[in-house]
Amino acid sequence: MLTLNAAPPSSFSSFSIAPFDVNYQVCSQLFVPGNLNYWSARASRKLKNFQLKAGFWESIKSGLVKNNTTQVIDPPTTDEEDEEPLPQEFVLVEKSEPDGTIEQIIFSSGGDIDVYDLQALCDKVGWPRRPLPKLAAALKNSYMVASLYSVRKSPGSEGNEQKRLIGMARATSDHAFNATIWDVLVDPGYQGQGLGKSLVEKLIRALLQRDIGNITLFADSQVVEFYRNLGFEPDPEGIKGMFWYPKY
Repeated sequence: MLTLNAAPPSSFSSFSIAPFDVNYQVCSQLFVPGNLNYWSARASRKLKNFQLKAGFWESIKSGLVKNNTTQVIDPPTTDEEDEEPLPQEFVLVEKSEPDGTIEQIIFSSGGDIDVYDLQALCDKVGWPRRPLPKLAAALKNSYMVASLYSVRKSPGSEGNEQKRLIGMARATSDHAFNATIWDVLVDPGYQGQGLGKSLVEKLIRALLQRDIGNITLFADSQVVEFYRNLGFEPDPEGIKGMFWYPKY
């Protein structure tokens, strides 16, 4: 079991990028956050939200800008002190190809995800298939769902863009104290670019902004190091994940 240290949000900008090139399967280890008194001791919610937003964009910029053909675009800022200060949809990365084709990676925290597209993405990463009605119910009942789309625009093809789902992560919560992150996946063709890292960071920050400090997740042994690099720790203070399975 891992703990997420509740350090000031600006410290996220110093994270190194962990390779995101493994297939996520049935999870076997529980991750939880520690030092939960940190956020309750903050003197000002406005200061906390400012730091969260600043650290979030700095971490994305440091992790995703790899060459001079890649442009990270900031979304418009706002002075309103909402629960979720980030816009629901914005261009996270924009890349130009030699033939003039432009590919944008769109981050979205709103809108519905097509369950058939999600099933196809799960197939790509090697996850076992789940019944579509249950998959739809899981999305509907999630507290937060974040997704990534690739949008390709060829020269002279205005209005005929190619858009496909390339990443997703979601969280469930009691809306007060606890939240659990589930189903972090990225298309194998887009792994190793920091996109999975940005998905998890976004969920963590949004949850902390809503004063939900106990954040847990389950991870297979191959991806423990990936979550360590995001601040999670295993078995904090000896806490263990407990499982109950029906005996039939």
